[in-house]
Amino acid sequence: MSGSLSITSATTDPALLDLPWHLPLEAWPNENIAALPKGISRHLVRFAHLAGHVVAIKETTAEMARGEYEMLRTLQRLEIPCVEPVAVITNRTDAEGDPLKPVLVTRHLRFSLPYRALFSQTLRPDTATRLVDALALLLVRLHIIGFFWGDVSLSNTLFRRDAGAFAAYLVDAETGKLYEGGLSNGQRENDLEIARVNIAGELLDLEAGGKVADELDPVRISNGIVDAYRSLWSELTGSESFSSAERWRINERVSRLNALGFDIEELAIRTDAQGTTVRIQPKVVDAGHHQRRLLRLTGLDAGENQARRLLNDLDSYRASYGKGELDEEMVAHEWLVRVFEPVVRAIPTELRGKLEPAEVFHQLLEHRWYLAQQAGHDIPLAEAVASYINTVLRHRRDEATVIGPTTGTITTSIDVVPLDTSAVAVIDPDDEDDWRLKV
Repeated sequence: MSGSLSITSATTDPALLDLPWHLPLEAWPNENIAALPKGISRHLVRFAHLAGHVVAIKETTAEMARGEYEMLRTLQRLEIPCVEPVAVITNRTDAEGDPLKPVLVTRHLRFSLPYRALFSQTLRPDTATRLVDALALLLVRLHIIGFFWGDVSLSNTLFRRDAGAFAAYLVDAETGKLYEGGLSNGQRENDLEIARVNIAGELLDLEAGGKVADELDPVRISNGIVDAYRSLWSELTGSESFSSAERWRINERVSRLNALGFDIEELAIRTDAQGTTVRIQPKVVDAGHHQRRLLRLTGLDAGENQARRLLNDLDSYRASYGKGELDEEMVAHEWLVRVFEPVVRAIPTELRGKLEPAEVFHQLLEHRWYLAQQAGHDIPLAEAVASYINTVLRHRRDEATVIGPTTGTITTSIDVVPLDTSAVAVIDPDDEDDWRLKV
C-alpha cells in the first residue's frame, strides 16, 4: 500500500490500516467482506469487518466523501438518527501506483436493515405503511432543524424494529444541505414530492418482481407519506387558538407532543385584547422524550417506542407493588435489577444476535399478555420468558448480522407451536404482529 494514503477521522481506528486499500473495492477478498444486505446505491458500497464490528465503505469522489462525512457528523451532533461516519480515505493507489477512488467509511448500524430485507417473501401493506410512517417522522425531524435531504427514499434509509413499529435512520446525506434559517415551505414540499415519487418507484419495482402482496397499492402507500408528514408537521409546529376558559388544552397539547416523543423547549402563549382567546405556539425540540427519561432513570439506551413500552412496564411495576410514594429513581433501579436484567440474562448466548435487548423485552411483554389471554390468568415472568425463547425467539433470523442478498428471494418458515393444550398459535418469525394472532 502506498505511503500517500490519507485518512481523515475524528477518532482514527488503527485497524483501518489493515484493510486492503490498495485494491479496488470490488476486488476486495472475501476474508475482509461482511455479507450483509444493502440497499440500492448509485455508488459501489461494500461491508467490511473492522476490529470486531462492521463498516460500510462507499467509493465516491474526495469532495463528496468529505462533504457527506461532515454532514453526518453535524446531524449526529443534532441528535438526528443517522449512520455514524468513521473516516474519509483518499490518495488511494494500486500496486502500480494508479489512483483509486476515495471512500467514505461509516459504521454499520446493528439490528438495522434496508427496506428490501424487511420482508420475507412478499411485502404486505401494513408493513409498507409502517416503513413510510417511520420515514415521514424522520423527514419531519430533518426539516425541523433546517435540513433539505434532496433524495428522500426507502433505499437511502435504514430501519430498526421499535416496539411494533420501525425507526428510520438516514444513510445517504450526499445531496443534503443544512440551512441555518430553516426551510421554506417550497423546500419542504419539494423534499416531500421527491419522497412520494421515489417511494412509489421503489414499491412499483418490487411489484414488478412479484415481491409485494396483491392488495398492496404502491401509489396509495407512497401518497401516505404526504398525509403522515403533514399531520406530524402540523402537530409539532402549528399554532392553536381556544377560549381562555379552556386552558386545560395547553396541557393536552404538551401531552400529545410528549406522546409523539417530542419535548417542548418553550411555549409561546398569547391572549387577545379582551383576554377571551388564548393562542399557543410550541417550540419543539428534538424527538426522544421517552428515550431520555428511560436513559435518565435506568441507563438503558433504547428506541423511542421501545423506551415508551419499557417505561409503561416500569410504571406498572411501581403501581402494582405499591411503590408510588418511593423515589422514582429508586424504583427504576429496582425494576432494572429485578425485572429487566434477569430477562436479558435468560436469553441464551447463541440467540442474543436475534434482536436487541429492548426489543426482546417489548416482545416478551406482548407474548406474556398473549399467554395470559389464552390462560385466563396472569402468567409468571419466568414461564413467559421460557415460552417466548422457545416458541418465538429461536425462530427469528439474526438482525444484528443478517446474511444474504436483498434482491433475491428471502425465505421464511411458518411454525405451528402448541402454547398449551387448548390453543395453537401460528407464528411468522419475521413479523411480531403475527405471533399476536388470536386463536
